Amino acid sequence: MTSRLFAICFHAIRPADLARFWSGLLGWEPAEGPGGDLAILPPDATGFRIRFLPSREPKSGRNRAHFDLTSASPEDQRRTVARALELGGKHIDVGQRPEEGHVVLADPEGNEFCVIEAGNEFLAGTGLIGALACDGTQEVGYFWSKALRWPLVWDQDQETAIQSPHGGTKITWGGPPVAPKQGVNRVYLELALPAGAEAEAEADRLVALGATRPRTGGGEDGRMLLLDPDGNEFSVLGPPHHPPRDR
Repeated sequence: MTSRLFAICFHAIRPADLARFWSGLLGWEPAEGPGGDLAILPPDATGFRIRFLPSREPKSGRNRAHFDLTSASPEDQRRTVARALELGGKHIDVGQRPEEGHVVLADPEGNEFCVIEAGNEFLAGTGLIGALACDGTQEVGYFWSKALRWPLVWDQDQETAIQSPHGGTKITWGGPPVAPKQGVNRVYLELALPAGAEAEAEADRLVALGATRPRTGGGEDGRMLLLDPDGNEFSVLGPPHHPPRDR
């Protein structure tokens, strides 16, 4: 049985503050995650939850993954940016050009995200979180397509993107050059096993697809830690935890 995307996780110095920011920006309801961690829930069953896990390590360098938020109109884009700033976000410069229509911001802990201009055809129909945009290789895009059994919706010039067969947020990888990894990722994917699945059998399947097991072992509270082909951490929740929503 295939693991399903359960959550996008943020390591956070102040998880409660970060949860309030993203809950207020997205309009998602707060909830308790596995192990009592903070989480916010999407408004419908096609979405993943966002979890906020405590960390003592401050952010270092640019994240390998960030959200692209969609806009229905220029006014909607301005409202999203204004709401983010009111909640504690800030404008940042990551090298974007003045003529580009998207707005680059950071949340209160410096995690980058973009508010995309209206009319972006690639993100049409995806919802408020149009994409989790990742710095990564074509190989890792192929890996995640097979791991989640999500079809490739873009595969050109070493750029890849996948999307659940049920629609919703896309996950994209920009291809080379891929910036060197700096420590443990602040943002990472968390999968969950369906009821009756065996964790070791799923780990063997993911390893056969290109994942590796970290040298330190890793994993706690029923979570199994693995690395994707680009060395990004991801975890798999065992069946005793809350079952994932169908996607």
